[in-house]
Amino acid sequence: MREAWERQDSETRAPMQKIGDEEELGDYQLKKRTSFENQLRAKRHSMSIWLRYAKWEESQHEYTRARSIYERALQVDYKNAGLYLKYAEMEMRTKNINHARNLWDRAVQLLPRTNALWYKYIFMEEQLHNYIGVRRIYERWMEWEPEENAWKAYIAFETRNEELELVRQIYQRFVMCHQNTISFIKYARFEEKQGEIANARVVYEKALEVLDQHVEQHARLYIAFGEFEERAKEIERARAIYKFALDRIPKNMARDIFQKFIQFEKQHGDKDAIELIIVGKRRFQYEEMLATDNASYDVWFDYIKLEESFGNKDKIREVYERSIASDNMPPVLEKQYWKRYIYLWINYALFEELQTKDYERTREIYQTIMKIIPHKIFSFNKLWKLYAEFEIRRQNLQGARKIYGNAIGMAPSRKIFTWYIELEMQLAEIDRCRKIFEAWLQFEPSNCLAWKKFAELEADPQILEIDRARGILEMAISQPVLDLPEVLWKAYIDFEIENEETARARALYRRLLERTKHVRVWISFAKFEIVNGNTKEARKIYQEAFISLKSPAELQEQRVLLIESWRDFEEEFGDAQTQLHVKNNMPTRIIKRKKITNEDGTDAGVEEHYEYIFNDQKNVKAGSKLLEAARKWKEQKEMQTQ
Repeated sequence: MREAWERQDSETRAPMQKIGDEEELGDYQLKKRTSFENQLRAKRHSMSIWLRYAKWEESQHEYTRARSIYERALQVDYKNAGLYLKYAEMEMRTKNINHARNLWDRAVQLLPRTNALWYKYIFMEEQLHNYIGVRRIYERWMEWEPEENAWKAYIAFETRNEELELVRQIYQRFVMCHQNTISFIKYARFEEKQGEIANARVVYEKALEVLDQHVEQHARLYIAFGEFEERAKEIERARAIYKFALDRIPKNMARDIFQKFIQFEKQHGDKDAIELIIVGKRRFQYEEMLATDNASYDVWFDYIKLEESFGNKDKIREVYERSIASDNMPPVLEKQYWKRYIYLWINYALFEELQTKDYERTREIYQTIMKIIPHKIFSFNKLWKLYAEFEIRRQNLQGARKIYGNAIGMAPSRKIFTWYIELEMQLAEIDRCRKIFEAWLQFEPSNCLAWKKFAELEADPQILEIDRARGILEMAISQPVLDLPEVLWKAYIDFEIENEETARARALYRRLLERTKHVRVWISFAKFEIVNGNTKEARKIYQEAFISLKSPAELQEQRVLLIESWRDFEEEFGDAQTQLHVKNNMPTRIIKRKKITNEDGTDAGVEEHYEYIFNDQKNVKAGSKLLEAARKWKEQKEMQTQ
């Protein structure tokens, strides 16, 4: 903007008027006043024009005229507080104090709800050290019962003048005008600061009486009252206030005061008193929440935890019995809704076993929950395990076996079979382990993990049933469906290698290659021969794999992995001729670009990808291009003859 102003042409720039004598000044002032008057005739209610007009007259030291303009503007809009402020500020600048005082009187009388007028009026009088006048203005203002900040300003004024009795009287009127907790607390703290403990206590008591209907304000008031009594060393009074508050205030609004009471008792009370208070109040809160929703399992957990913290076993058992009642069962037969409910039963059983040592009751709990769960729809593996481990701790092995057997019959799962086998393995019951594995494989014949563990059991050095293990693995790989066949084949091959059955392992590789030509199988086979020192056989395997992976085109990536592995092999074990052979067969990598289109047919850009061209595929591609050109030539000839 500055640059634009500086670059204005002399023709467009407003001429600067220089006044040489009083006659020219009079002409200038006449033109200016005429301009303002013309503007006011067009826009009489525009206060900005009135204010500019008055400010200009003030700049000409025509204070009488400026005053006249302000008065005319007030006749247009006497409710405009900004006019009064500008008018009074002019009078104060020109030191016409009485004019300003009269104007302020008129302004606050016409606009008593405009706080800025009162504040400015008071500021002027206080700057003039007219404290009596300030007090009189405050009193006039307080008759209108203004907002709290006005009362605070009045109190601050009298406090600066050390008129403490007047401050007390103002506070008394203030708390009756604004009946809220903060007002009474401020009044009480003022009395406390002056050392008037009795007066402060009277203020708090008056507040409780006046604010009886305002329940939402009680907690803060009681806390302030209790803290006051603590500072006054009246411990019993403070305790009585907190107890009275907890009995009177609704529980959903008493959290803060409850926390304060706990803190108070930790400082001044004994342990038994605070524990009784906490337990009683929290019990009541939990009962209220459960009355609205008895299936709120998180509340039951918190309730039980509360009772366990105080160690009343009868009370804990009572809460557990109520929490697992049939009325609290989830209404929907879906596992996710039953989890929290089942954990209540589990915790109850652990409580009876570990805390009360009532083992018969613990067994009854497990038996009851097993009857309640709909095992045909869903079951809980952890519950079966906990039940079985409980019987093991009671040295009832037959009972634990029966539990796992029921689990297999009612809700079989991998975890159940695994846990049952681990139990029998610890007991060295190999025949039982075999029967469990057989049941597992009948239930889940496609589970490669089960077949592998079964074979590992037979191949264990303490058992060393090699033929059994081999037979199990043979049965496993002959299954029509397997979830992880590669894991099973690897386990079988590793088994034969560990037992130094090289020929069997080699035969397994060949059988596996009949099923899959995956590059990793070829590489693994070649490395197997390398480990056994048969580098010639390894080279033959690489050559065979390279030919096998020649087509289809989807095997390009696998073929690249193969030839890279072959290259590493030749670098370590080959000669210059074999290395050159592999090098000549290394593919050429080219970048292909493919256009991508959106669903609506618009162009979405270009996608780049790599393709590999091997030497044995170049001639084929060249031939295919020649055949394609011949086909197109033939089609053109046929069209010409037609």
